[in-house]
Amino acid sequence: MGPHPAVADVRRAVRAALAGLPSGSLALVAASGGADSLALAAAAGFEAPRTGLAAGLLTVDHGLQEGSAAQAATVVRLASRLGLDPAEALRVEVGRTGGPEAAARDARYAALEGAAERLGAAAVLLGHTRDDQAETVLLGLARGSGTRSLSGMSAESGLYRRPLLELSRATTRAACAALGLDPWDDPHNADPRFTRVRVRERVLPVLEGELGPGVAEALARTARQCREDADALDAWAESAFASAQEAAREAAREAAREAAREAAQDAAPEAGGDFAHSDIALAVAELAGLPGAVRRRVLRRAAVAAGSPAGSVSSAHILAVDRLLTDWRGQRGIDLPAGVVAVRRYGTLILARKPG
Repeated sequence: MGPHPAVADVRRAVRAALAGLPSGSLALVAASGGADSLALAAAAGFEAPRTGLAAGLLTVDHGLQEGSAAQAATVVRLASRLGLDPAEALRVEVGRTGGPEAAARDARYAALEGAAERLGAAAVLLGHTRDDQAETVLLGLARGSGTRSLSGMSAESGLYRRPLLELSRATTRAACAALGLDPWDDPHNADPRFTRVRVRERVLPVLEGELGPGVAEALARTARQCREDADALDAWAESAFASAQEAAREAAREAAREAAREAAQDAAPEAGGDFAHSDIALAVAELAGLPGAVRRRVLRRAAVAAGSPAGSVSSAHILAVDRLLTDWRGQRGIDLPAGVVAVRRYGTLILARKPG
C-alpha cells in the first residue's frame, strides 16, 4: 500500500521542486512547526536522499511571544525524526519598519539567507500553500499596486523555492495527520490585528460563501497568469531601458562631436552630452512609442537605478514622470524619493540626485 494521498501529493510537489539542484547539494526547509512547513519538512526528509541531495531544517524564533524559544527548540528536535540534518533555530530581533508583519518578514528572510550562505545551501524551501497565494493576491488587489503585485509569490525566486503553491492548506493538514505529526498553531495566525489574518478568517470565507467554493484556487490561477504577463512585460521593459540608455549615450556623443566641430565645447552639457556617472539618461524617442505598461516599467526601473528606494516610488511618481514624455509642455522637473529629480532636456530624460 502506498502513502496517504495527501502525503503523496506533498512528496510529489517537493520532488519537482528539488529537481535540478546539483547532486550532493543541501536544501534547507524553513519550518515554523505549523502544518504547512511540517508537511514540507517531512516530504523533504523523505525525498532529498532519494534524489542525491541533503536536507536540513531552519526555524526562526522571532521572540515576539512567550515560549517562542521553546517552540523553536521543539521544531529542531523534530528534525532528526524527519531525516533532516543540519537543524538550527535562528533567533532574530524584529524591528518596526513597515509595521509588525513586514518587520518580522524582513528579519526572518535575512536570517534564512544568512544561515543558507553559512551552511552552503543551494535552496531554501518555504511552506506557502495555494491558500497563502490567494491571500497574497487579495492583499495586492486591495493595494491597487498592479500586475506584479497580483502575480503573488513565485514558485522559485533566487534561493527560495515554494513547492506547495499548488496544494491547499487542507492537504498539508491531512498529510501531517497521516504521518502522525502534531502541528503547532501559531497564535499570531489567528490574531485579527494582522491584515493577512483578517483576509484569511473573514474575507475569503465571505467570498467562498457568496461566490461558491473554489475562490482560493481561482485566485491562485489568476496569480499564475498575472505572473506570466508581468514577467513578459518586465523583460520587454528591461530591453527598452537598455536601448533608451544607449540611444541617449549616442546622442550625447554626437552632441559632443558637433560641439567640437564648432569649437564650442561649453555647449556640450547643454546639448545633453555631460552626464554624471550616477545619472540615468534615456532617449525620449525610444520611450515615446512604447505601450504605457512597458514605458512606465522603464521609468520605475530608471528611478530606482538613479537612487530612489524601490518601495518609496509610487504610481503617482511614475505617472508624473511619464507626463514628461507623453504631455510635454516644457514643465519643470519631477521630484522623486531620496532626492532624485527627473527632467527632460533636448530629447533626453535625465534622472539624477540633486547636488548636495
